[in-house]
Amino acid sequence: MMLMMAAVVLGMRAEQSQDEYRQVMYGRADKIVKTLELDQAEMQEFMKELIATQYIELGKINDEYAAKEKEIKAMEISKEEQSALLEKAFHNQRYQLQAKHYYFVSQLNANLTPEQVEKVKDGMTMGVFPKTFQAHLEMIPTLKPEEIAYIKAALMEAREYAMDCSDSKVKHAWFGKYKGRINNYLSKRGYDLKKEREAWNERIKQAQNKH
Repeated sequence: MMLMMAAVVLGMRAEQSQDEYRQVMYGRADKIVKTLELDQAEMQEFMKELIATQYIELGKINDEYAAKEKEIKAMEISKEEQSALLEKAFHNQRYQLQAKHYYFVSQLNANLTPEQVEKVKDGMTMGVFPKTFQAHLEMIPTLKPEEIAYIKAALMEAREYAMDCSDSKVKHAWFGKYKGRINNYLSKRGYDLKKEREAWNERIKQAQNKH
């Protein structure tokens, strides 16, 4: 009897936790939708449901992968077998994420303007892309058009991957990976990034002192 009661309590807690999680996801979606300035209430609700559902389904895929990864690492098998299973689990996760990503973005493109699509993508990735892109433009005012295009494309690609992550640290990690690529690219182009950053910080200080 006690075991049955305990199971019921645990089930209620899990259900409550799941409800709270959904509320958080719908809250995030609502914040993003408000930035779109949609006129029709029906479209507002549609976009809120679309974005919240994307958050929830991505969470399931990523949680399942994390559990599978933990399970594999706990197995008493050879490193080769473990690596093979981890790689299989990773590719399965990527396949599922890509399918969700493709459908989600296709729905955004079908129902929103390009500017609104950008707002959704930035909303799902803490606005890292526009902030980082602007920072590069301000840090190196002498960037050539092809260099600006490379930086923009790299950060936009990072954003596509970051959109599929459920954890903010992992989202930032994707941008960090691509910022590393940008730094390597700029270094090969002859830029001394340390000097550029120091000069930028000095310009910021001077601007602040004027005020």
